[in-house]
Amino acid sequence: MPRTAYRNGDPVTSTERSIAAAEAHSAHTYHPLPVVVATAEGAWMTDVEGRRYLDMLAGYSALNFGHGNRRLLDAARAQLERVTLTSRAFHHDRFGDFCTQLAELCGMELVLPMNTGAEAVETAIKTARKWGYRVKGVPDGHARIIVADNNFHGRTTTIVSFSTDAEARADFGPYTPGFDVVPYGDLTALEAAVVDDTVAVLLEPVQGEAGVLVPPPGYLAGVRELTRRRNVLFIADEIQSGLGRTGRTFACEHENVVPDVYVLGKALGGGVVPVSAVVSSREVLGVFAPGEHGSTFGGNPLACAVALEVIAMLRTGEFQQRATELGDHLHSELGLLVGDGAVDAVRGRGLWAGVDINPSRGTGRAVSEELLTRGVLVKDTHGATIRLAPPLVISKEDLDWGLARLRDVLGA
Repeated sequence: MPRTAYRNGDPVTSTERSIAAAEAHSAHTYHPLPVVVATAEGAWMTDVEGRRYLDMLAGYSALNFGHGNRRLLDAARAQLERVTLTSRAFHHDRFGDFCTQLAELCGMELVLPMNTGAEAVETAIKTARKWGYRVKGVPDGHARIIVADNNFHGRTTTIVSFSTDAEARADFGPYTPGFDVVPYGDLTALEAAVVDDTVAVLLEPVQGEAGVLVPPPGYLAGVRELTRRRNVLFIADEIQSGLGRTGRTFACEHENVVPDVYVLGKALGGGVVPVSAVVSSREVLGVFAPGEHGSTFGGNPLACAVALEVIAMLRTGEFQQRATELGDHLHSELGLLVGDGAVDAVRGRGLWAGVDINPSRGTGRAVSEELLTRGVLVKDTHGATIRLAPPLVISKEDLDWGLARLRDVLGA
């Protein structure tokens, strides 16, 4: 890992100067690896010193289509020359197409666009509560939503209120009521938690931040059956797992499940602009009337132009197929590391993996820092785990090169 050198009390390199400025003038809500990226293309990034790195994180799936994707940049440039923002006070000529095509991609009827993933989750929560009062008939103020432990849906006050991550939750109370937490993957516990006032079950089909946790086979199908039987909405947070990452357009498709509500973000903006959305039926999203919810930037012309190109790319099936084929290869190679004392477990689906590092080989952070020195960028989570989620455009040769560097670090 690069060490900070000083001359007359000042940082010497461009990397050190950039990091020092960030440390001095930004709130310390992140602990990034000591690299300062200047340019990027495809699956590769270059830092301010000219060193190249293989990106094996892809912005937590925001960059599914790679850095600087020509189709996405061309769509953005063309729209930048026309109009970028109207607010929702007026119509614009990209909005209707965006909503129509995203609804079709999801097999749904209506779209409520936002910007960030957390905004979309908050919107889904508001939608579920309003649906519960207006459609299901839950008494006002009594709506309850069931979530899973180890969830990660964002960092707003309401969302951290039902987080089980002490680091994300501590010192942000008082917390928002109305949520019941059950073990992830446990259908029996989920069914026991459903009461007459339950309006929704909010789940990640694969828990990303928790370490790429895949639920037991049949779990999502069981959730779908239970929620339908008890007249409860099934909200699938596909912000990280959706739009090709797992080898399907949506991770729910692995169990032939269609939820009542999709929550989308990250890759929907192609790593170019923040775009998120809640997508559902007319019965569910039709509960809103003008003035009851909104966003100045949600569904703006630039966002719609980029997202329309993302939707077009997903329609070809090319990226889902790449995630399937390269994902099979990734998990086959990672599986060879389990049991040799270097790796305790590997989980994931498609081109997405959580790798539990044996404590004898260091922490997840230490392994991430060692990989940095070898030209590979990953990120740790929960102490002992590193996450691998390269752009779906990565070549097999580059993927193998990155995996070889991982083997070197682990001594495997």
